[in-house]
Amino acid sequence: MKIAIVKTFITSLGLLALLTPTQASAQLVPQPWVSVGSKDGDVTYAVGARALDFGVELGVGTDGATGVDVLKFIRLPVISPYVGLGYYSEDEGVAFSGGVQVGATDNVFVGAGYNSVRGINGQLGIRF
Repeated sequence: MKIAIVKTFITSLGLLALLTPTQASAQLVPQPWVSVGSKDGDVTYAVGARALDFGVELGVGTDGATGVDVLKFIRLPVISPYVGLGYYSEDEGVAFSGGVQVGATDNVFVGAGYNSVRGINGQLGIRF
């Protein structure tokens, strides 16, 4: 009788450990950033967000050209280089971009990049 109780108790503990929900180690939380840059003496700016090693950036370039870039990040331990392709209005057409984002603290990152429509830019973002 005691052996049956011990076996039931051990089995119950094993099932409880197996079926207990655990906290997710990675959640789908975007990492937003703002960007300010310069091209041909004009100030350019953008906002972006990154999730699952892909990003989207909405930007305003020279002469009021507005557009969107789709970015692909390469995840490395401290830095995250990226490349992107976008489309802009005002006869600017296709834009190419590239850059790098670096973790400054656990919740803040900085970056630098180049966009063929918006020029050289600096980035400041947060991680949740």
